[in-house]
Amino acid sequence: MNNQFRQEIEEEQEEELQEPVIKLKKPTKKLDSESPNYFFKKLFTDGAVSKEAATAMMPFLVFLSLLTMLYIGNSHMAVKNIRDIDKLNKEVKELSWEYKSLKADLMFKSKLTEVAKKVDTLGIKELIEPPKKIIISSDEY
Repeated sequence: MNNQFRQEIEEEQEEELQEPVIKLKKPTKKLDSESPNYFFKKLFTDGAVSKEAATAMMPFLVFLSLLTMLYIGNSHMAVKNIRDIDKLNKEVKELSWEYKSLKADLMFKSKLTEVAKKVDTLGIKELIEPPKKIIISSDEY
């Protein structure tokens, strides 16, 4: 059993000796200073923001993200409160209209003629003569 790894290395060396390999570099685009990518490439490749600086900024970034979440939550809560207030205002208006209509209906039904119509079915008649006053003298006691 032969060493297969050793054979592969020897075959690669033979191939290298037979043909010279020419490796070409890819042409790189030269970024001019006005392109938007220039700033980011310069920032990250030249070491303006290193790993140490990024980890040092982490607490501040966490703080900013927390503030952002609180701001978003606060705006959602404010919108919800506004919707609730509008819904309650509509409900108050509806109840006010219902109160006014019931009050008008009660006032109509408590008129003397309307009451007379309702109690006529029970056999109760309206008084034609005024009521009599009963006077009790103190001598009789």
